[in-house]
Amino acid sequence: MEAISEFVGQINGLVWGPPMLVMILGVGLFLSIGLKLMPILKLGAGFRLMWSGRARGEDSDGEIPPFQALMTALSATVGTGNIAGVATAVFLGGPGALFWMWLTALVGMATKYSEAVLAVRFREVDERGAHVGGPMYYIRNGLGSKWAWLGILFAVFASVAAFGIGNTVQANSVADVLETNFGLPHWATGLILMVLVGLVLIGGIKRIGQVASALVPIMAVSYVFVGLIVLATNATAIPEAFSMVFTHAFSPVAAQGGFAGAAIWAAIRFGVARGIFSNEAGLGSAPIAHAAAQTKDPVKQGMVAMLGTFIDTIVVCSITGLVIITSGAWTSGETGAALTSLAFEQGLPGFGNYVVAIALAIFAFTTIIGWSFYGERCIEFLFGVKAIVPYRILWIIAIPVGATVNLGFIWLLADTLNAMMALPNLIALLLLSPVVFKLTRDYFENQKAPGIK
Repeated sequence: MEAISEFVGQINGLVWGPPMLVMILGVGLFLSIGLKLMPILKLGAGFRLMWSGRARGEDSDGEIPPFQALMTALSATVGTGNIAGVATAVFLGGPGALFWMWLTALVGMATKYSEAVLAVRFREVDERGAHVGGPMYYIRNGLGSKWAWLGILFAVFASVAAFGIGNTVQANSVADVLETNFGLPHWATGLILMVLVGLVLIGGIKRIGQVASALVPIMAVSYVFVGLIVLATNATAIPEAFSMVFTHAFSPVAAQGGFAGAAIWAAIRFGVARGIFSNEAGLGSAPIAHAAAQTKDPVKQGMVAMLGTFIDTIVVCSITGLVIITSGAWTSGETGAALTSLAFEQGLPGFGNYVVAIALAIFAFTTIIGWSFYGERCIEFLFGVKAIVPYRILWIIAIPVGATVNLGFIWLLADTLNAMMALPNLIALLLLSPVVFKLTRDYFENQKAPGIK
């Protein structure tokens, strides 16, 4: 087992090394330039579209309203990465890591937009009459049969990675935090999660969309609201926090307190890697949800999709990072969820740690149901609809297992497979970028035409 772990660790160091980080940022930057920074410039239009009647799915084909598609994607992305991932990035890379998370998100908006555009453009209707799509479909239908092997690779990596990053790791994180704060045994957390997730999965994507659209806005707004209260108590430290973020993005940060110090490369590496872990731009997971949206217009769904990266990283992750930095807890020697919990507890004594515990539990629960759908669609692509029910059963059984075992190796394997998911998707985005650029150009030219709003 040690030999296997060492081998996977070597692969992990390779796939998450400089070439991968450069590729993720490079593809995002290329798409941003090709789209003439549209995702950033049209951010307001995206929010208006999200809340419009049409964005709620009043017309056209699909399984769920576009708003629910966004919430389903967000349910999978707003998770432990927003709490534990940000804290780990700051602990290992210093305050400058937050800057690189922001940069990853800004170019990631173009990536997420392009993924959703392609997902809707090349989606299919399966034998049940459901709309299915994602990287495996836009690779096969957009690039042709000679590239089908790349779509198969994505589906294999994603269906296996889902059990790690989207299931067992999440269940384990919830079990840890609930035992620490409320004394609930790991096995009890596992059983409760298994029942709750099972009840949601029985209803398929429509039930997932309904649960996500109810839970995600409430949990995100509540977490941000409490975070803003903590920042208000640390208001005098906010200017210095921003100064450290921008300064240490380009200069080393010295050891202080329990912080061991970090080079510039550490800020870049952990900022980008944790940013991708959190918002999933480039991984190819979110377009699987957006392919189910009730819409006929790929560009409109893309504009709704790009909001996910903005909300996840620019809003939620920023709150976590700034609370950690302004509280001074980043020099405490703590890391992960414990560091975020300490920072909130310092701002709201006797209350803050419980906020983080509850937020982490809800974030992780919604991640489990969101990723179940991603894995399910990948298994359907590989083996057909007959494989869906067995996959759901395995998914539910894996939850209590994940809650009760040591997941050091699973974390490593999931992190590695996440990067391997990204590779086929990034290649497809580059090769299909002319399609994205043309659809976008045609859409906005039609918007300007006389008589068209």
